[in-house]
Amino acid sequence: MATNTNALRKRAQIAKANRTMFAWIAASSVIVGASIVVSIFLVQTLVYNQKVLNAKNETVGILRDNNEAVPQLKSAVRVLDTNEALASIKANPDDQPIQVILDALPSEANSLALGASLQTKLLSDVPNLQVTSLQVTPVAGVEATSEVATDEVASDATAEESVEASEVTFQFAVTGPQDSLRQVLVNMQRSLRIVDVRNLTITASDGGQLSLEVNARAFYVPAKTIMMTQKVVPR
Repeated sequence: MATNTNALRKRAQIAKANRTMFAWIAASSVIVGASIVVSIFLVQTLVYNQKVLNAKNETVGILRDNNEAVPQLKSAVRVLDTNEALASIKANPDDQPIQVILDALPSEANSLALGASLQTKLLSDVPNLQVTSLQVTPVAGVEATSEVATDEVASDATAEESVEASEVTFQFAVTGPQDSLRQVLVNMQRSLRIVDVRNLTITASDGGQLSLEVNARAFYVPAKTIMMTQKVVPR
């Protein structure tokens, strides 16, 4: 009888030890699993924080380079303000010489202003010259089609159907003696606006009159806006 009791007691102790061991193993598995999850989260957080720091360092580098370039830019502007070649072709005596560069490459297409300038400064002051057509094509996608700068006397000239965003095409036709046509070309050469003549045709008519047809383009540089923005770094 005592032997059976001892055997039952040993079995109970073994079962209890097994339960205790199972409990410790389960608890250890939970702790290990939680540690792995926490470790993965911490690693992901560290990697993300490093990406944020890299983005901030990139921004700091850009700002540092810009600040370092400011003195050089100011010096270059001061040099331009003393340029005699620029000062000699100022549109207004009170303008700074650097204004010539801004006038040569305006920040807007402004076809109306270009058409008015061509008519008043390029063609109107030439003696014995007759303007038969003058047309400036608005920039597609930048200016409304209703903003066409045109002063047509004859409709024999046709505008190009499309232009690049950084250029404004125009064309005109004039008639007059040789000296008058030469003066028109000289005026174009002296223009503050950058003008690229793409096609030029001169024809002679009865009576010694010459006809000049010009297809050209002027350029502009769209204004740039510099501002600080917020950037979300993806995880």
